[in-house]
Amino acid sequence: MVPNVRQAREALGVRLRELRKAAGLNGKQLAQAVGWVATKVSKIELGRQTPSEDDIRAWAATCHAAGEVPSLIAQLNSLELAYAAWQRQLRSGTRDQQKKIQDIEAKTDLIRAFEPATVPGLFQTREYARHILGQAIAVHQVPDDLEDGIQARMDRQQILYRPGHRFHVILTETALRNLMCPPEVLMGQIERLIASATLPNVALGVIPWTSRLPKTPVHGFWLYGERLVTVETFSAELSLIQPEEISLYGKIFDLMHKTAVYGKGARTIMTGVLDDLADRFFPEPPATPGDDEK
Repeated sequence: MVPNVRQAREALGVRLRELRKAAGLNGKQLAQAVGWVATKVSKIELGRQTPSEDDIRAWAATCHAAGEVPSLIAQLNSLELAYAAWQRQLRSGTRDQQKKIQDIEAKTDLIRAFEPATVPGLFQTREYARHILGQAIAVHQVPDDLEDGIQARMDRQQILYRPGHRFHVILTETALRNLMCPPEVLMGQIERLIASATLPNVALGVIPWTSRLPKTPVHGFWLYGERLVTVETFSAELSLIQPEEISLYGKIFDLMHKTAVYGKGARTIMTGVLDDLADRFFPEPPATPGDDEK
């Protein structure tokens, strides 16, 4: 389960309490040393108040733990970025959210993505994106800028053709079969994926639904180099920047990579899904007796 903001604040407070105790100080002594009211120390340690970067530096200096400052500040920044409710993220519509993602992608050499349920936005067709973004607008009841959001998502895809960027994407076969849209739209989307997999800077892996998964795919995630992981839940988008978190998601990605098939194997799965969709939704009409004699 992804920790919420309260739990993340409490975790930071625990680390600061440990530094204080290791220095042999009680809360009153620490507060006096840095010029705070005594209650501020207890509020920070119990997760009821978020410290500032200056607070952390003063705390660490007083506890003779200056070496802990970079890690503590990274944890603070992770707390501040960790949870952004979708309604707040999308309050000005879907277009601005797409622009934000585009800025992150432009600064990243290697983007790794794992998606267990949908096709990633960078590889979506216009019609597939229409249904995905339309769902977000309807569920979260945010401003309806669907056409602008779709265009912004299409604009993001230009990075696939710019030098200096590499993409490693892993999908489950389930993501190829989920009917988030009409079957003909999904078939067009799979054809786009097959074409995208031929790009020299794109590695596209598919995990067959007959494979035993190394980790339960509770959600998708995106790794931007070694500096940021984004995770989407039903209610929010999380931005994770702690080195331990990035390392964990990198490990999970590697596990999924070992389970996925690439190249010809991936194309075989994708064309197989296309055939299944065609047989199910667009079957050939039965032959009329005598047609073979005409």
